[in-house]
Amino acid sequence: MFSKKREVMIKIREMLNEDWSAVRAIYCEGLATGQATFETAAPSWESWNSNHLPLARLIATANDGNGVAGWAALSPVSTRSVYSGVAEVSVYVAQENRGQGVGKALLERLVEESKKNDIWTLQASIFPENTPSIAIHKACGFREVGIRESIGKLNGVWRNTVLLERRSRVSGK
Repeated sequence: MFSKKREVMIKIREMLNEDWSAVRAIYCEGLATGQATFETAAPSWESWNSNHLPLARLIATANDGNGVAGWAALSPVSTRSVYSGVAEVSVYVAQENRGQGVGKALLERLVEESKKNDIWTLQASIFPENTPSIAIHKACGFREVGIRESIGKLNGVWRNTVLLERRSRVSGK
């Protein structure tokens, strides 16, 4: 017997402060996989807010639009002005919505928003085992720059990351 994949209608909107509990819950689901981040605990709203750019904070809702299906945001890579147009990408999808196009929709919109806001380079650092995330980034125009070997420890284990970047044509390059 064949099962038909459920059709999902995805809507993207700006993140509101009131979305934090849902954003944090989805982040915690990512933490639980051991494949999403080096972090081992979710930050407070104050910490998260101060570490992410105020622009391009996105929420995805699926079907009825009531629940948060995923989120995306940008973090500065440096405080030096020469890197003001370079940002690191974060995309997280609720466990129940993975594999439905939510992550790709968020990343596509994040790319659009970054271009509107003078961000010329987006980068992502992804564990090699997180092949769905790597595939989504490549489908959205990111290229693999290289492997960062033993770049950090997660729960006492050295981990590699794949460094990906996407250059915007608005940079003049």
